[in-house]
Amino acid sequence: MRSIRTLFCATAATALVASAMFVAPAQAAEKISIMVGGYEKQIYLPAKLAESLGYFKEEGLDVELLNEAAGVDAENQLLAGAVQGVVGFYDHCIDLQAKGKFVQSIVQFSQAPGEVELVSTKHPDIKSFADLKGKSLGVTGLGSSTNFLTLYMASKAGLKPGEIVTVPVGAGGTFIAAMQQDNIQAGMTTEPTISRMVKTGEAAVLVDMRSVESTRQALGGTYPAASLYMETSWVEEHKEDAQKLANAFVKTLRYIHDHSGAEIAEKMPRDFYVGDKDGYIKALDAGKGMFTPDGVMPEDGPKTVLAVLSEFSKNVKGKKIDLSKTYTTEFVKNVK
Repeated sequence: MRSIRTLFCATAATALVASAMFVAPAQAAEKISIMVGGYEKQIYLPAKLAESLGYFKEEGLDVELLNEAAGVDAENQLLAGAVQGVVGFYDHCIDLQAKGKFVQSIVQFSQAPGEVELVSTKHPDIKSFADLKGKSLGVTGLGSSTNFLTLYMASKAGLKPGEIVTVPVGAGGTFIAAMQQDNIQAGMTTEPTISRMVKTGEAAVLVDMRSVESTRQALGGTYPAASLYMETSWVEEHKEDAQKLANAFVKTLRYIHDHSGAEIAEKMPRDFYVGDKDGYIKALDAGKGMFTPDGVMPEDGPKTVLAVLSEFSKNVKGKKIDLSKTYTTEFVKNVK
């Protein structure tokens, strides 16, 4: 009897070990690819910062950040299914709904564009947007948010379609080269390019949208810009992952608000400084106010963005847009 009991126990133990060996390995997290519309831009700071701080890993996420200079190209990658999310401007969510595509911002990074219309100092006669008639204006890409904003401000200044030419010049070094070579006489860009060109005396600020107050003056209201947006269908099918992404990014936004520009800069790749760390830090300290503290969409923001797009966009003008389907606060409000 004893030998039978011993044999039974040994067999059971062996089966238990085998079972444990079968289920023990944790299922690997599915990779989530996020395309960033230029992750060296300070407006998209939360993407690289979240990675540097280890917040994705803390949530058990396997996140791959990919870089794409123009937001419109990042949007195309999302629609093609090449990536699961985009760190880009919220206005794409409205523009795409007008085309029958449903994407939504699940974390709103900023409440101001962080963009500036720079004018080349080779053209001191340009004092206002109306003076840009007949000029070539740089944007990151045709169909990008910089293109949207440029066309809106041209319309607001009384310029008719065709009286300016928007030229896709990318960002950073390609933008700078285009202005140096006078291929563009003005253009819309972000930090650290702004500070770099102003410091060298090659450009001056024509329209400033780096703060909430200056954005209200330029656009008539709060303008939610940088965000994490994803296809609505993906979010509905991956709510657990969407919540983990929101957790990571809201923690990052809190970090931005609780730390100095110098402390944040230490967490960023050195090549982001473009050889001017002090200038990078100064721009960070000056621009931190554009970021939301909690990832929540500003209440008046979507209406302002819709009004801007409706002013000039044939895609949006006259279309019925359900703004409630262009963003969600479900996940950011669950972050502890």
